[in-house]
Amino acid sequence: MARFGARFGHVPYVVKIPGEGDGEAALMYAFVMYELLQRITIERDKMGGKPCIRGLRVRVQDVLEMLAGGATADQILADFPYLEPEDIRAVLAYAAVQVAGTTVIAA
Repeated sequence: MARFGARFGHVPYVVKIPGEGDGEAALMYAFVMYELLQRITIERDKMGGKPCIRGLRVRVQDVLEMLAGGATADQILADFPYLEPEDIRAVLAYAAVQVAGTTVIAA
C-alpha cells in the first residue's frame, strides 16, 4: 500500500511547496499537509488504483464529488461513520496538492 506524500514503495517522500521559503509558517503548512496526506492511500488492487482514504474502499474522488454536490462534511461523516473529520481534510489537501502542481520529491 502506498501512502501519498509518505511512501511509494520503500522510498520516503515529502511535499515540496512551490515558492515557499523556509519560514516557520511554511514549515508548519508542510507538516500539516504531510500528516493529512498520509491518510490517502493508493493500492493497485483496490478501487482500480485510485486514491482512497486510509485503505478503505472510499475514493478521494467520491468525497470530492459529494462536497461539490453540496454535501457538508458533517453529512458525509454521518453517512460514512468509519470516516473521521481529518479524512475530509485529507481529501481536500490531496485535491489542493494536485491542482497546485505541488511536486512530491524523494526525501
